[in-house]
Amino acid sequence: MSLAAETREAVRAHPFVRDALRAGLVNHSAAATWLAERADLNGDPDAIAAALRRFREDLPAYETESRTASVTMRSGVGVVDDADDAADAGAGDSGADDADALLRVGDAAVVDGGDRTAILATGDADAAALADALGRLAAADVDVGAAGVAGDALVCVVPRRDGASAVRVVEAALDAVPVAES
Repeated sequence: MSLAAETREAVRAHPFVRDALRAGLVNHSAAATWLAERADLNGDPDAIAAALRRFREDLPAYETESRTASVTMRSGVGVVDDADDAADAGAGDSGADDADALLRVGDAAVVDGGDRTAILATGDADAAALADALGRLAAADVDVGAAGVAGDALVCVVPRRDGASAVRVVEAALDAVPVAES
């Protein structure tokens, strides 16, 4: 494989580098040095930087789009691992039934009766919006205990004290969701 192909592969393995290239925010020499060290690229950093410049020319510009969704906060939820835990947490007689769960992934469910807060966005919500919201929540040092998207709903479960901040972060994320590469 050529150094240019290896460089493109290394960039794809580190999406934040790809996003920075798309946005035109990269010091190519610094990125080349970083990739050579972290992605084990065997090549001269100047050659890697040149490959990054050429790759940048092939990428679409970084763009965002606004999404229309209603963002609400629901306090008093918990993340449980199975129906028995859900019943103990006060999720009702039916345990963690799909109808009772705000979010379910495998045997885990977000149900009423806990000490966390769920941020729920309904409307134009999808996986890209969730990915951006999770990145922004991580940057804001908000611990996300569970998250998911299905249909037109997005859910992020955060500590109760972070609920109001998380609502603002999710709203901001929905205002500027990165557009996927074409």
